[in-house]
Amino acid sequence: MIRINEITEKVATYIDKPDLELIQKAYIFTAQAHLGQTRLSGEPYLSHPMSVASILADMKLDEATVTAGLLHDTVEDTRTTIDEIEELFGEEVADIVDGVTKISKMQFESKAVAQAENIRKMILAMAEDIRVLMVKLADRLHNMRTLDFQPSLKQRLISQETLEIYAPLANRLGLHRTKRELEDLCLKYLKPDVFEQIDQGVASHHTSGQAYIDKVTGLINEMLKANEIKGRVAGRTKHRYSIYNKMLQQNLGLDQIFDLIAFRIIVGSLKDCYAVLGLIHSIWKPVTGRFKDYISIPKANMYQSVHTTVIGPDGERIEIQIRTEEMNRVAEYGVAAHWQYKEKGKKGSNRDAERFTWLRQILDWQRDLQDPREFMASLRIDLFQDEVYVFTPRGDIKELPEGATPVDFAYAVHSKVGDQCAGAKVNGRLVPLGTPLKNGDRVEIITDSHRNPSRDWLKFVKTARAKTRIKQYIRTEERARSIALAKEMLEKEGRKLGVNYTKALKDGLIHKLAEEFSFPSVDELLSQVGYARLTPRKVLQKLYAMLHPGEKLTEKQADERKAADAAQSEEAAKSAKTVKKSEGIKLSGVDDVLFRFASCCNPLPGEPIVGYITRGRGVTIHSLDCTNIKGFETDRVISVSWEGVEDKPYPAKMRIVCRNFKGALRQVTAILTSDDVNIQSGSFQSNVDGNAVMEFTVEVKDLAQLYGVLDKIRLVESVTEAVRVS
Repeated sequence: MIRINEITEKVATYIDKPDLELIQKAYIFTAQAHLGQTRLSGEPYLSHPMSVASILADMKLDEATVTAGLLHDTVEDTRTTIDEIEELFGEEVADIVDGVTKISKMQFESKAVAQAENIRKMILAMAEDIRVLMVKLADRLHNMRTLDFQPSLKQRLISQETLEIYAPLANRLGLHRTKRELEDLCLKYLKPDVFEQIDQGVASHHTSGQAYIDKVTGLINEMLKANEIKGRVAGRTKHRYSIYNKMLQQNLGLDQIFDLIAFRIIVGSLKDCYAVLGLIHSIWKPVTGRFKDYISIPKANMYQSVHTTVIGPDGERIEIQIRTEEMNRVAEYGVAAHWQYKEKGKKGSNRDAERFTWLRQILDWQRDLQDPREFMASLRIDLFQDEVYVFTPRGDIKELPEGATPVDFAYAVHSKVGDQCAGAKVNGRLVPLGTPLKNGDRVEIITDSHRNPSRDWLKFVKTARAKTRIKQYIRTEERARSIALAKEMLEKEGRKLGVNYTKALKDGLIHKLAEEFSFPSVDELLSQVGYARLTPRKVLQKLYAMLHPGEKLTEKQADERKAADAAQSEEAAKSAKTVKKSEGIKLSGVDDVLFRFASCCNPLPGEPIVGYITRGRGVTIHSLDCTNIKGFETDRVISVSWEGVEDKPYPAKMRIVCRNFKGALRQVTAILTSDDVNIQSGSFQSNVDGNAVMEFTVEVKDLAQLYGVLDKIRLVESVTEAVRVS
């Protein structure tokens, strides 16, 4: 087991006049608190907090953090309270311990929710003091190092959580050593066979490749000496998880990966970094597309370095990283390299929040997410993505995940800019909103105060912030629609049952009715009706009972009233010039429901159709062969059919390909006119192959008319294709 003297000696190497008495005092307190407790390995429990404190000292963190590492489990696993910690060790240490303390004693509906809330609490604690996460990462690293003693199922569960949350967080903080070790340990337990294969392959490569490493290192040292540049060179084999990731992404076998070795050149100044880069490229050919300059545009975690891959001696691909001593310190220790905790009592939380824009973004969108599982899904998206760096018109840099679009950029600037995004210019040119952005792009957002977020944006946005805001707007809109739909349904059904809903609302009875159903407000009651979770009849039956105490509107009476109402209006319906029943659609088993036609397939009378119950918008009618049906929830699909079709035009889309010659458009439009088909809109495009493509949105009475006119267009000699477009 690690000794306390080893920890204090480490701290003394990087802090001038450290408060070692505080650490010694925490050691004695922890030893007494955990006395008699053991780990699954059989070791005294004290070995765990000692190891955590040692890891924190390796990260070169301050005395308060190392002390908190020793104390981090005392509140959860012993009778110690936060107040005791504060009294004995001060507010600063107590705040870190409180932030790290797990919430396992709280009750949740599932393990998934418990895990999500635990992570949410950790993220919030980070905002107050990012040292909370440093302790948590050290705790997780030691647990992963000793995972052999856990059951195999728990090994996999803990490893999966570590890989999805803790390793990416370590990366975000620039703790590359911690990140690499966590990833390798996760691979060991999640893919033991793969890990062993890579481990053996790397070991054999290291044995045979050491001579190669020495050769390249010698050549670089000679180059530095010849050009009078002071620096040092180190070669290493890439860590196991990064090799596995490359095998997975590029579908390669271990024997097909040639750049297993990476070299690092540490020089004295920024000028020397670029000088060495030029020298490297002058002696070895660079690999196209494998150059990255993180010095001019640092990563969000403050990482700076120049990366290049070259064809080295003997035709081997080798990766070379070039950086200064200060950059190397940040690359190894990340955020820990920037702590200035020598001024006692200063947490520096404001400085941290300013430095880590990604942390501020997480805090912003997490407040909008009530469902902890949705929060977890969004967090994974933001942590896992590689970054691209783009510029605002004023030259400010915005960091976004790889594949991000102008809409993501708009929301990164401000929520209001995202909500009102109407267009975008990238490098001065107008582009579609779904265009993926690239490093160095200059992005300008065009806003319109009348514009609102679109559901279609969810198909291409990448950031959790954008997804959250768009979903929030959609939910608000759907709720408003569901409430309006519910009012319409209750008023209509109420007239048939002899219940005046509008009067009851004015008299305050609907408020009492909401309480009867245990809803906090009338709007909540109405939204449940609009979402089809509560039937209008059930609501009106209770309302009838409130209006007529002692009486009960039975199902039989309700049906009789409905039948009488239907008989009374039957004659008027027959004399109507246009069929109004269900607007030409019969819904199987459902009466008087608001519906609309899907714009994705524009179903026409005469073709097979299906209905889909949408939240807050009634029923959407799709053609049976619509590709979107595959993604529908089966319990919300209902059977529908055409009945008494109204004599009115329906929109349909068609595409015609023909030889591009004078009069081609006139021939097509003449056929449409002769068949009484109106053109709503259209486009015409000439191709370099001599063909022209015409696309029209037309108005037809039914499916038969559409296919009839398409058949006639196909008979035109110059036409090679005439089809309906879905």
